[in-house]
Amino acid sequence: MTNPLLAPWTAEFGLPPFAAITDADFGPAFDAALAEARAAVGAIADQEAVPTFANTIAALELAEGALDRVSGVFYNLAGADSTEAREALMRDLAPKMSAFASEVTNNKRLFARIDDLWARRDGLGLEPEQMRVLTLYRRMFVRSGAELEGAAAERLTEVKARLAVLGTRFSQNLLADEREWFMVLAEDDLEGLPDFVVDTARAAGKERGQNGPVVTLNRSLIVPFLQFSPRRDLRRVAYEAWVARGANGNAHDNRAIAAEILALREERAKLLGYDSFAAFKLEPEMAKTPDAVRDLLVRVWEPAKRKALADAAVLEAMLVADGAAGPLEPWDWRFYSERRRKAEHDLDEAALKPYLSLDAMLGAQFDCANRLFGLEFREMAGPFYHPDVRGWEVTRKGAHVAVFLGDYFARSSKRSGAWCSAMRSQRKLGGDQRPIVVNVCNFAKGEPSLLSYDDARTLFHEFGHALHQMLSDVTHGFISGTSVARDFVELPSQLYEHWLEVPAVLEQHARHWQTGAVMPADMLARLLAAGTYDQGFATVEFVSSALVDLAFHEGAAPADPMARQAEVLETLGMPRAIRMRHATPHFAHVFSGDGYSAGYYSYMWSEVMDADAFAAFEEAGDPFHPETAARLERHILSAGGSEEAEVLYTRFRGRMPGVEALLKGRGLLDAA
Repeated sequence: MTNPLLAPWTAEFGLPPFAAITDADFGPAFDAALAEARAAVGAIADQEAVPTFANTIAALELAEGALDRVSGVFYNLAGADSTEAREALMRDLAPKMSAFASEVTNNKRLFARIDDLWARRDGLGLEPEQMRVLTLYRRMFVRSGAELEGAAAERLTEVKARLAVLGTRFSQNLLADEREWFMVLAEDDLEGLPDFVVDTARAAGKERGQNGPVVTLNRSLIVPFLQFSPRRDLRRVAYEAWVARGANGNAHDNRAIAAEILALREERAKLLGYDSFAAFKLEPEMAKTPDAVRDLLVRVWEPAKRKALADAAVLEAMLVADGAAGPLEPWDWRFYSERRRKAEHDLDEAALKPYLSLDAMLGAQFDCANRLFGLEFREMAGPFYHPDVRGWEVTRKGAHVAVFLGDYFARSSKRSGAWCSAMRSQRKLGGDQRPIVVNVCNFAKGEPSLLSYDDARTLFHEFGHALHQMLSDVTHGFISGTSVARDFVELPSQLYEHWLEVPAVLEQHARHWQTGAVMPADMLARLLAAGTYDQGFATVEFVSSALVDLAFHEGAAPADPMARQAEVLETLGMPRAIRMRHATPHFAHVFSGDGYSAGYYSYMWSEVMDADAFAAFEEAGDPFHPETAARLERHILSAGGSEEAEVLYTRFRGRMPGVEALLKGRGLLDAA
């Protein structure tokens, strides 16, 4: 019987045959795809023909076609709908995939061909995109150790293989802790909780096989529980379980794994001739150096901390007025902040959510994409990889652009957080390949699903990434879509969040799910006025995490990461009632892979640009200004990694921005 992953995909738009795929298909499919890729790469390396862009670089672009298809399906499913079989295969694949990558970059004959092209690049008559792709291929090979010899090359291969294993284990440990912990609630424990929190807790209890409601460690449940539960004792239990993920002294403890990862990263950097892993990692990014990262973060830290400390004093006074013993604790902040928000802005999240149904906010994000870029969305029937998943064909002027899949609801088989990925990326080489783009979130499932304003912001954020993938218009997959500098990749996503704040968008789409009534004008005004509320807290949470990440990778790897974390936070004067957004044992951005290692700062680096980029629309007097939208698409969304990020941004905006736009956007200018 033919493996459905390896047979031609004949479904509409070349979608994977989801209904025909079983877990048993993935292992054999990877074995066959890896063998095919090895043979193709070997043939490129061993050919006798003089190296050309076509027979070397373009050929490499197409050499892993089957592996790309199988990987695109598997890794999306492994993160969004994990099973024991998929987790076992992930552990098995981590060293295999790392070994294959090392085989390619350590292939001396292959690198010699690339190096030969590089030496002759000015006489090859390459188009600008081809020159960029050649530059990036050579840089990738060099940074992967292609110039190393003997024992150093062998050791680097071992280090990278071990890092792949540890990153997978870190992720699976975190998922296990999140999946296994829950707190059963008695009916009396539901007092003070809005209906949407109670409904979510009851649904979570049913999923966990309980007869009543439970609190889990999923953000879509635990955060509103911390916001609304008047039971300080229960808030403490839930909060401490939440921040202890990966550090419970059980089989899923991530602390030793984090220490080993940091040591191996330092060794990797030293083998490649860098002073630190941060220096190695930041070299190809916009920031370039650890000093540039620290300068940004410190400039934001001090005003954010001043604002947070002032807010903490107000919240602690509210706590004491309730008759509770101070000081304000981390499990108190969200509860009293929510109460303060309601008092100062007359904004009640429970009253707001009926106007922010998932369907309404999907309509808003699609409408904005239509008004900005002319995209249209037609819902498809499926089936997709899970019953919760919805799909849309994306078109423009009748032409197919992409398939967009949305997987929005929390479940125990899904890792926490929200992300965008591509089961298939855009490219023109070898035929016009249109992307299959996936947004994954962890919203509470309901009839209907009602979002918080932060949830709606997350929806828009991930869709900004999706637009970066869908509107990509390059020849080579190597630079397609989000294949850009890490501190540039968050620009499209964070920029798209701004359209959620456009009053006309909410006036049109924020309608009560039962009555269809528009959000009352006074509620809308209060919502937008509260846009910078609690930004001291949010900024301190983020910047402390980013500074700890930088400290981990900037010098010698700490033998005890938890001690180093504590040292950094003490030096910063971390407010006692706020914890890092991601403490080390559950800092998946940094330890589940190399993506955001020494790079968590990139969200804030991109925020400097996104505040300035949206100002271009404001200066034009129209949030949907056609010429500005066209420049945004041409120079950023469709360009992928075709040029350095600062070149692309400057072409769109005419200059690079300063940090003032970020401070203004977060309401921190007065505290600066």
